[in-house]
Formats: sequence, C-alpha cells, structure tokens
Amino acid sequence: MKATLSANPFREGLRIERTPSPCTMIIFGATGDLTARKLIPALYNLVLERLLPPGFSVVGFARSGKSNEQFRSELRDSVEKYSRTQPLQKAIWDSFAEGVFYHQADYADPDGYAALSKLLHRIDCERGASSNRLFYMATPPAAYQEIIGQLGATGLAAPGACPTGSAGNRCGEWARVIVEKPFGKDLASAKALNQSLLSVLKEEQVYRIDHYLGKETVQNILVFRFGNGIFEPVWNRRYIDHVQITAGESVGVEGRGGYYDQSGALRDMVQNHILQLLALVAMEPPSSMDANAVRDERVKVFRALRPIGGSQSESFTVRGRYGPGSLSGTRVAGYSEDTGVDHESTTESFVALKLFIDNWRWADVPIYVRTGKRLPKRITEISIQFSCPPLLLFGEAGESMSPNTLTMRIQPDEGISLRFEAKLPGQTTRLRSVNMDFRYSTSFGAQPPEAYERLLLDCMLGDSTLFTRGDEAESAWEFVDGIRCGWDQHPPQDFPNYAAGTWGPESARRLLAEDAREWRRL
Repeated sequence: MKATLSANPFREGLRIERTPSPCTMIIFGATGDLTARKLIPALYNLVLERLLPPGFSVVGFARSGKSNEQFRSELRDSVEKYSRTQPLQKAIWDSFAEGVFYHQADYADPDGYAALSKLLHRIDCERGASSNRLFYMATPPAAYQEIIGQLGATGLAAPGACPTGSAGNRCGEWARVIVEKPFGKDLASAKALNQSLLSVLKEEQVYRIDHYLGKETVQNILVFRFGNGIFEPVWNRRYIDHVQITAGESVGVEGRGGYYDQSGALRDMVQNHILQLLALVAMEPPSSMDANAVRDERVKVFRALRPIGGSQSESFTVRGRYGPGSLSGTRVAGYSEDTGVDHESTTESFVALKLFIDNWRWADVPIYVRTGKRLPKRITEISIQFSCPPLLLFGEAGESMSPNTLTMRIQPDEGISLRFEAKLPGQTTRLRSVNMDFRYSTSFGAQPPEAYERLLLDCMLGDSTLFTRGDEAESAWEFVDGIRCGWDQHPPQDFPNYAAGTWGPESARRLLAEDAREWRRL
C-alpha cells in the first residue's frame, strides 16, 4: 500500500483537547499578586472544565512563613475575587485544595530545595503525580538565575530524574520551567538569562510566557489568516496601504513607579506584546502548526525589521510622559507624582513608532504602533487599512469614500470587523461606510478562557507554540536596543508632553500626518 501525504498539513500541529499526564506545579513567589490574581484562578477554572489530570498538585514556594491551611484559605479568597467563573463551587475547590501545599524556604538555600524534593516525593506517593514537574517563576527577575542554579544543583529540573527514595515508583517523563517576562532589560541581559537557563535546561524545557499570546483573539489571528482563502491573497504590499497597532491603557503607573521607572513603555509593552502582535500579522505561512515552525516565522519578522537608531529615532519614533489631566470626569495625577518615580528620569509612558519590514511581502508598507498609559480608554486592536481603488467612478460621491479597513479587536469587545463602502438607499448615488461585525460573545455565546488557562495547559501538554523562544526574545531586544541607543543620544526636553486622558503627545499625530495619514478614532 502506498503511503499518502496528509491532505491538510496544518492540522498535524493542532492541539486537540486532551488531559496532561499527572504532574505537580511548583510556584516560586507563591505569595505574590500573580499567583493570587492569575495562576490559581486559572488552575481552578481548568479543574472546573475537567482539563487537569487526576492527582494534579500545587506547591507554593516562598520565603514567608505560613501553614498549608493558611495558604489554601488565602488562595480560596483569591479565586472568589478574581476567577472568571462565579460563584465558587465548594466541592470543586475542596477537591482541588487537597492537592495544594506550601513550602517555606529562601531561594538561595540548598536545604530548602532538598526539603522540596522530599515533599514532592511524598506528593508523588500519595497523589500519583508521577514525578512530572512544572516550575513557575513568579518572582522578580533578579531571582531567576539563583532558582535555576539551585534546580540544576539538586537535579529537580532534570526530566526523568527520580527523587531520592523513589525506587519502585514511576519516574517523571518531563520537567519544564515557565519564565515570566521581562526576559531581561536589554539584549545583553537577555543573552545572560538565556545562557543561565540553558546551562541547566534544554531549550524545549523553557517556556517564556507572554500572556498576550494566550488571548483567544490573538490566537485567532493565525486562524483568520491561514484558515480562510479570501484574505491571504491580499495580505501584502500590493493591496495594503498601512497597518496600525494600538495598545492603550487608561490606568497610570498605579503605585509601581519604582519598577516602571526602570522599564518604560518601550521595554514594558513594545519589546514583547506589541512585537508579538506584529509578528503574527506579518509572518509568512508556516509549513505546519508545529511549535518551532510557527516560531521560526515569527523570528524571521523580527530579523527583517528595519533598524531604527541614531538620528533616525527622531523621525521614526515618538515618546511621551503623561502629566495631570482628566479621565472619565475625574482629575488624575501626572506620572512624576507617583510613588517611587525619579524626578530626574526620562522614562517614557507613551511610545509611537513607524516601522518597516524589509521583505517581499511588506516592503515600503508603514506599520504604525502606539502604546501608552493614561490614555482615554483601555483598548488593544490591530487595523489593516487597504489601498484605495485606482479609479473613483462615483463622481462627487466617490470623493468621500473611506478606505476599506479590517480591524481585529484584541480587548475589550473581542472581535473582527470589516469596513467597506455601500450605497445609501435613494435616487442619487451617495456612499456610506458600513461594518460587517463579528463578536466573540454573541457568536459563540460563551466567555473565552483567560490567557493563563490556555498557556498553563499548553505547557503541561508540552506545546510551546504560544511561548517565546530564546532567539525570538533576543531578536526583539536587538531591535529595541537600537531605539534606546538613539534616545540616549537625544534626551527628551518636553516631559510631560501629554495630559492624562488624551491620546498622547501632538508629535504622535504628526508622525502619521507627515505621511498624509491619521490614527484611527477609537
């Protein structure tokens, strides 16, 4: 019998819904906000949907002292407050909480890891977790290298390694580590972090998490592009005039001035979230939906970005900082008034960029991105504006025609809309722009899962498609470092340069006006 090729190679890499093998998740920094707001609510919802394996267990690793019962009680309060599914189902929570444990130790204490190994062995024996391990770095980045070194020294992160005294029990098939962003603060530190990780782990064990990639609407970009036959043929420089990506936040620094003042909008948003959205919009079709095939294409986009540095930073970038203003009728303070902010710093809270991707698909198509804090509303969207028809056939009516626009709304009001021209009813030819609108909430009648639910489950299943590979992170930092070097040579002279509650500095409007374009009204 002759072998036949798969009729649809894209299906080969698609994850079907299945349950991971038994495992234990160890959360370093388990008393922090990330655990309370995101991780435990995500795990609880996965339990509700029967997507976690029998015997699944969680060990919280942190320095403060508390009992298992106290830890479980605090996590229950978090689920009641932050879970997307309400009210809490007591029987489900009680069953889940039986597998939740707390381990007190310092991140640099070898004895703490030895005691952790014994605790994990006991959990394996009592709950059948099979020695599969998922380590989650929910600590400040400064602790990453210490923790990774200790995991390497104790052998806890070695896949297939059995803890002391486990003779006769089935050893684990895998050990994986999830690393939260930021993946460094520049190219040099990103390389150092990757070297530290890979001195203990293999690349396939490392899952660099960017929660934007776990959003349903972000995942849908690939399905929209490569699962439909009508869009991909026009997804190129011949038909697209330009692309706009906006990630606006209405909140300010919110008491995180000490952290944010060392980061800024370029590092905090552009290097990861914005560039990942750009990669999904601009990438070539992968040969399959295999994780590395998809990530290979994302890396190619980063490497094709036209560098911005030196004097170019003045022409292709805008940065801003918000001052006092009004938001939803309420007066709000400026950036420099937040706790922990260095009044001498030049950290930006707003960035706008004009980017070019130097490849055959996108040559000379400008891609405008903007992100900032204290903007009028919280919104993230990608807008593809198509070129106008080459000949206007409708006389004066044609002069008012608007370009066709395809908009993918990432948050809130998740969905996709296509704007096109239509004739108004009547005896004369008058045109009006109309929308074809798809909304997740009305079309599917169900609330989409939180990003962390999908990403945690994918990691347990060994699917790294929605996680950032090491060379991806380094390529993104290389591009961002060029911008920062240019900024260092030309310090801003006008901070603050936009009022809270506005869409950024006037120079952001001019960035597009110089090309006879304008930002979308949101």
